[in-house]
Amino acid sequence: MRIKPLPPETLNAELRYVHDEIAGLVGRSQSQVVMIDEQGALLGPFAPMLHFPQFGVPALSFLRTLDMHAALDKAVREVAILTVGGAFGSRFELYAHEIMAEAFGVSPGIIASLAAGGRPQGLTEQETIAHDMAYALVNSRIVPDSTYNHAVHLLGKEGAGELIFLISGYCLIAVILNGFDMPAPERSVS
Repeated sequence: MRIKPLPPETLNAELRYVHDEIAGLVGRSQSQVVMIDEQGALLGPFAPMLHFPQFGVPALSFLRTLDMHAALDKAVREVAILTVGGAFGSRFELYAHEIMAEAFGVSPGIIASLAAGGRPQGLTEQETIAHDMAYALVNSRIVPDSTYNHAVHLLGKEGAGELIFLISGYCLIAVILNGFDMPAPERSVS
């Protein structure tokens, strides 16, 4: 870890407001995931974003927009996010979204395969196209026309657009997490 999470009492009023907003959002939408440490500091990508607010706050606005306007099925979103996390080996992203994918009904075998960078069996058609789109993009390739057209067929034009922005947003998160070497909390094995 190259930077430490910032306890809320060390933040100026503007950043404390941002911190509190994030804490409230993740507390409601991702309560299964440990996102705050024992000092009340935000973990994962939020620590670097608060350290560098001139970049982090605009990034947060983009990421929040992805959630506010989400129309894709939650399992489909998680398949795309885990494909990105698996490609980047982003520890915190994998930690958080393995938990969220499980909460949205993705099977442990599929989660494990995606986290390892594989292509699992048993995905729905929509999950498969989400994986294919994410896989193409994280491997520095243009999405083939046939893949994009199939995504539009399955998800609609808006859904395909949402998917591309979702993938790009989680690539941003993965790079931030990896660049600052942000760890994932310990997770008990069940």
